[in-house]
Amino acid sequence: MPKKLHKVAVKDYQFTEKMTVDELVSQMDKAWGFTSGKLATGVNILEDMINSKGCTKFLSFTADIVATGTRGVLKEIVKRKLVDVIITTCGTLDHDVARCWKDYYKGSFVMSDSKLHQEGVNRLGNVLVPNDSYGIIIEEKIQKMLNDLYQEGKHELSSAELSKEIGLRCCNETSILYWAAKNDIPVFVPGITDGAVGYQLWFFSQDHKDFRINLLKDEGELSNMIFDSKESGALIIGGGISKHHTIWWNQFRDGLDYVVYISTANEWDGSLSGARPREAVSWGKISEKAKRVMVEADATMVMPIITTALIDRLNKNKS
Repeated sequence: MPKKLHKVAVKDYQFTEKMTVDELVSQMDKAWGFTSGKLATGVNILEDMINSKGCTKFLSFTADIVATGTRGVLKEIVKRKLVDVIITTCGTLDHDVARCWKDYYKGSFVMSDSKLHQEGVNRLGNVLVPNDSYGIIIEEKIQKMLNDLYQEGKHELSSAELSKEIGLRCCNETSILYWAAKNDIPVFVPGITDGAVGYQLWFFSQDHKDFRINLLKDEGELSNMIFDSKESGALIIGGGISKHHTIWWNQFRDGLDYVVYISTANEWDGSLSGARPREAVSWGKISEKAKRVMVEADATMVMPIITTALIDRLNKNKS
């Protein structure tokens, strides 16, 4: 075996009474052992991305994790201004608004879904979402906001403008959208009609025929961000339209320079969610020289670890 293939020895974990999460993650880099090594690499890449001056930092995620306590992790990232732009789905708006005012509940993956339906309870994996915690409260908050905006003469908005108004008018300090609005971090939703908030937009438009959502305005803003960036990086959680829209726009500046994917999907079915970073290199959506890794893991498990380690490290570097 060539010497370069066995230059770095695997080390056992060493525990102390006051070990920090960052110290644990740093040991993962030495302990190696499959996905833990990738998690440690991911934290290193995100640290480099955040510390890189002139780097536009993207956060992309799917809505399902916003139905869980991981919403608080995403909120903290946005509150601390660790990213510059968010690309997500309509479901994020739904869950973020709803959970400002109502509770979701712990459930199980194996329940009687027929019985839940009869009781007016929706199941998202092992999270239970009663009707009055979702559609009803979303309709109440969004319709009032839309009426207020219309009366103020705002008849056309981009998805980023809409997200900011929702954050300021419909949310509180527990919210991702609230802190994005406060910190002037745009939230783009390319699939804005695919969810409860999107339905409310359509419903409102039935009696207000000149009301419009201007998605092309979003694309213009994204274009300006991309071409003004010296570098770009992204933390991409899950797949779907939010992932693709992030890497799609970055191909026009020769690809992302820093990339961390988190997903449980396989690549052998050709899905975007399962596609590894190396596939995006072939399209020019990720730079050939990019620092990149895919962490194959449940985001609700690893995001609290990654984020805590990252905050520990950034705070340590400040002191």
